[in-house]
Amino acid sequence: MFMSKLLAVLLLLAVVFGALTGRMPEVSLAAVSGARQAVELLISIAGSTCLWSALMEVMNRSGLSARIASALRPLIVLLFGRHGRDEQAAEAISQNMAANLLGLGSAATPAGLRAAARLHELSQRDRIPPDSVLRLIVLNTASVQLLPTTIAAVRASCGSQSPYDILPAVWAASIISVCTGLLAAAVLRRVWRKP
Repeated sequence: MFMSKLLAVLLLLAVVFGALTGRMPEVSLAAVSGARQAVELLISIAGSTCLWSALMEVMNRSGLSARIASALRPLIVLLFGRHGRDEQAAEAISQNMAANLLGLGSAATPAGLRAAARLHELSQRDRIPPDSVLRLIVLNTASVQLLPTTIAAVRASCGSQSPYDILPAVWAASIISVCTGLLAAAVLRRVWRKP
């Protein structure tokens, strides 16, 4: 609701200032040009997202996701404790992590929602605070990306000759953000834990 009101205010301001400055033709041209560019960008990103989402589905059906889950199991258990040993939670978390490693936030969302629901269910059953759910949210939000496919698709659609030349910066930024997020979650959990 807020975003629709904000968009309406911005459009109104553009029209008012365009009329006051005598630049209404430029405002009209910018609106049409911006709409065309938005559709072109959406189509270019959709192709990349469909490709990688299909790859994730093939991984699930071929059993590769289960193998990735078993390979990531030590890390998942380290991060999520005994809840990371749960088969359903571990598989959903590993699918979420694999999609995020490929830079596919949209493909990571369904697995992340399944993982959050399962972790919350386990927390309720064990009668403990849902710290594992919050940790999953931190990992999902500040995920490490080995292949930032969505960013690369945007860069390619904007004319970049080498859209993946940002890899070292993305790796460094994502690793630092994950470590910072996990550290902040651990510190804040201790500070605000109910006695």
